[in-house]
Amino acid sequence: MSVYKVRQPVLRGGKPIESCVFEGDDLETTIHVGVFVAGELVAVSSFLKNKHDKVLSECQYQLRGMAVLESFQNKGLGSIMLNYGEQLLKNKLTGVIWCNAREVALNFYKKQGYTIVGEPFNIKNIGLHYTMKKKLT
Repeated sequence: MSVYKVRQPVLRGGKPIESCVFEGDDLETTIHVGVFVAGELVAVSSFLKNKHDKVLSECQYQLRGMAVLESFQNKGLGSIMLNYGEQLLKNKLTGVIWCNAREVALNFYKKQGYTIVGEPFNIKNIGLHYTMKKKLT
């Protein structure tokens, strides 16, 4: 899957490409969004139909694997990609998007209207994360 080529260097640098495979990547309900520049895939995000017990909504999706290649970061591509994915999910009558955001990405998600749910937690070999959510309806 082409999303792994962007996920691996950004999210799992130094680890095998298999570490970028998420449960649910290949489900029909999963939506993968990408940004291409001059024919090259430079940014990806995946939206998986997945419930979180601290997020109250009948229909919710989890944002996972949001990654922009380093040389294309801070150019607004992440915001464009996220907004596009959110619009697709609104059209599917999704109530809430949630994600487990890395500490370094908190401000990005806050600017996009996401709020923190619960306490921070550590993911082994990756770092501190926060569950965040955004209501779409």
